[in-house]
Amino acid sequence: RIEQRVTETEKKIDFFVRTALPPVEGIFYDGQIFDAYKFASDLIKSAKKTIILIDNYIDESVLMLLSKRAKEVDATIYTAQISSRLELDLKKYNAQYPPVSIHTLSRSHDRFPFIDTDAYHIGASLKDLGKKMFAFSKMELKAQELLQNTGI
Repeated sequence: RIEQRVTETEKKIDFFVRTALPPVEGIFYDGQIFDAYKFASDLIKSAKKTIILIDNYIDESVLMLLSKRAKEVDATIYTAQISSRLELDLKKYNAQYPPVSIHTLSRSHDRFPFIDTDAYHIGASLKDLGKKMFAFSKMELKAQELLQNTGI
């Protein structure tokens, strides 16, 4: 009887641990805009020290996602070009929230959010999540290894 209760408790604990962690891989389908947004938001909130985002299509919606991070979490964006509109958005964002630094990087096609030491691959830009079907996966490769190979 006690063994059965212990087993049931272990199952409950395992369930809560699994559901509290960001998923390792998955697919969001066309129209799952809120679900995809919630996934990205939870990923941002899970950061303890750093967020590095490589994404060639950044706008103010990505900055709003980054506003969900803890105050002590550093955030850096690498994107293909920094438009005057993005520069203005970033200036206003940084005046109110913990600052985000932004740099140009033209050698990447895919999107990679790095959350602390974890590297993710996302098949859609963060600003467009859920508008069309896309997949995501947590990579076995550690963030630092991938970043070093891009020259960051």
